[in-house]
Amino acid sequence: MKLFRNIRKSLIQKGNLKRYLLYAIGEVFLVMIGISLAFQVNNWNDNRIRNSTEIKYYENIKDEITDDKALVIEQIHFNNRYMEEFKYANEILEANDRSKIDTLGFIVRNLTQYSDFDKKGNIYETLVNSGEIKLLQNHMIVNNIRELEEKYNYINRMENIHYDAMMKHVIIATNSIIKFSDASVQKPNQLYSYEFQNLVLSLLQIMTEKDKVYNEVLNEIETITKLIDKALKLP
Repeated sequence: MKLFRNIRKSLIQKGNLKRYLLYAIGEVFLVMIGISLAFQVNNWNDNRIRNSTEIKYYENIKDEITDDKALVIEQIHFNNRYMEEFKYANEILEANDRSKIDTLGFIVRNLTQYSDFDKKGNIYETLVNSGEIKLLQNHMIVNNIRELEEKYNYINRMENIHYDAMMKHVIIATNSIIKFSDASVQKPNQLYSYEFQNLVLSLLQIMTEKDKVYNEVLNEIETITKLIDKALKLP
């Protein structure tokens, strides 16, 4: 700055107005370039921080839904295991096959078993409430996260329905029919009634719907994972 002042002073003293004006214009131009570069560096630094933060969010989301995927797969296996048992029980009831009453007793004792994913976390809702969702520039990822959490909520509703059915109907119905310690049937006619078969069919409908939503969640998680990998430029 001292150098610039000396140059201006020299030009003024020499009375060279034309050269002074050219120099003044050049000085203004240099100042503008300096300011522009400062803004660019600042914007570059802000973008770098923003991109770094966005990447971190994607990595955290991927880690969370990967853990969710493992839990959902566990619930699918658990749900399907007992769903197959209950289907077999329904076949026995439909055929009124009294020769398989002991097998039926063991299956009926398992009617209280139910899968429970019980997802509590809300990635999308947390991002919205914190305002951090603005940092995520990939709208496809954001939309799919929202859809995934809608499916999580539906799973929770189905699991609550299953739990209520078990507590309000299954336990009451089975308590008077079988002896739980050894699964022996105490009231065969009540066990082979159409009312009890209707109960088994109702459970199967709930479990079938749960299996459908579980698999929809797996597909959604797979889609989000691929989108995140692409956003992170991962192989």
